[in-house]
Amino acid sequence: MLPAKNRLRRSADFSTVVRSGARARRGSVVLHLHHGLAVPITGPASEQSALEAPKVGLIVGKSVGNSVIRHQVSRRLRAQLAARVPRLPLGSYTVVRALPASAASSSQELGSDLDAAIAKVLR
Repeated sequence: MLPAKNRLRRSADFSTVVRSGARARRGSVVLHLHHGLAVPITGPASEQSALEAPKVGLIVGKSVGNSVIRHQVSRRLRAQLAARVPRLPLGSYTVVRALPASAASSSQELGSDLDAAIAKVLR
């Protein structure tokens, strides 16, 4: 499970990351990473310090499968991402888009695809 401070929630942030972030396709996922997204600092101090944490979002569209399959893929990806969040740069925003092949992929395959995509984007 991703901690609340690491979740990307706003639709505008998703759009910005996908449009202007660095992109890497590996296996059954496409990873978009954007450094230094401009986020207005409002709210309590605890929320402001959480803005420095890397934020991650998922896109699992209908092309992946029906609702049950999409939720299975989302859970697998979320678990794999939770282990990889510490490797992402502080203040970065990441969006992972699942491709249709992810429905047949195991958690280990999704993890290795994520590792390869992260390595490529961070080069």
